[in-house]
Amino acid sequence: MPAIRTETADGVRSIILARPEAYNTITPELRDELAAAIDAADDDPDVRVMLLRAEGRAFCAGYALDLEAYAAEDPDALATLTTMQRADGRLWDSVADYRQMKRYVDTYMKLWYAHKPTIAAVSGWAVGGGTDMVLCCDLIVASERATFGYPPSRVWGTPTTAMWVYRLGLEKAKRYMLTGDAIPAVEAERIGLILQTFSHDRFEEDAMALARRMARVPVNQLIMNKLLANQTAENMGLGSSRMMGTLFDGIARHTQEGLAFAARMAEVGHRQAVRERDEPFGDYGSKPREP
Repeated sequence: MPAIRTETADGVRSIILARPEAYNTITPELRDELAAAIDAADDDPDVRVMLLRAEGRAFCAGYALDLEAYAAEDPDALATLTTMQRADGRLWDSVADYRQMKRYVDTYMKLWYAHKPTIAAVSGWAVGGGTDMVLCCDLIVASERATFGYPPSRVWGTPTTAMWVYRLGLEKAKRYMLTGDAIPAVEAERIGLILQTFSHDRFEEDAMALARRMARVPVNQLIMNKLLANQTAENMGLGSSRMMGTLFDGIARHTQEGLAFAARMAEVGHRQAVRERDEPFGDYGSKPREP
């Protein structure tokens, strides 16, 4: 089944994550289909705004961390999750890891670099790699029941797209990057991580209404104003921050603590290992919460 489906109405292209049974976790297929969908919308003269949304209880619960799925593209990846040595005896290669992760990051950044505006409409969990994706959109709105956060900052990862500081400012970004704490949508709006929360019952209608309002503006005006705003973050060093975030993500998975976490995941399964990591903090859980 496709990982992405699209709909178009009133100048708005909805790009919909469509694997609700898997909490829309990130796979190579989702990455490639998302990249193609963004490019197609950016090239379509009938589209003025992209609205990224998702089916099911979770917007995106991060990467599909089934160990076999993680190794699908790289036969050596499975071996190097729990040791510093690849299956062929060579040591883990930080540059090869960076190049592999960059393929995902480049897709998320298409939301940032697309000429046309992008809006993320988040319901349920958007955590881990899911935040790497949504924070690249121009605007983020959310159901009042949504939750954001980057729990891999506790062990086994760093934010690859490095958008937290640019959205929150230095101190607030550190507050959440240094704890990995969950951020309810209402709090995310208060601290400036997202634009606005909507009532859960009217969430989809209100998100679409915002996209349609934006789509009334001539596309050339939309493109120029997006470029003007985004250039501020570019001038602040977004490109170099992103490169460091992507490189550090691989290193974080191969520290002593990162390897121990991966070994525990191989022993008891991903959900149990994550539960053990997050239980002392009293947040998240083994699956997205009920709406």
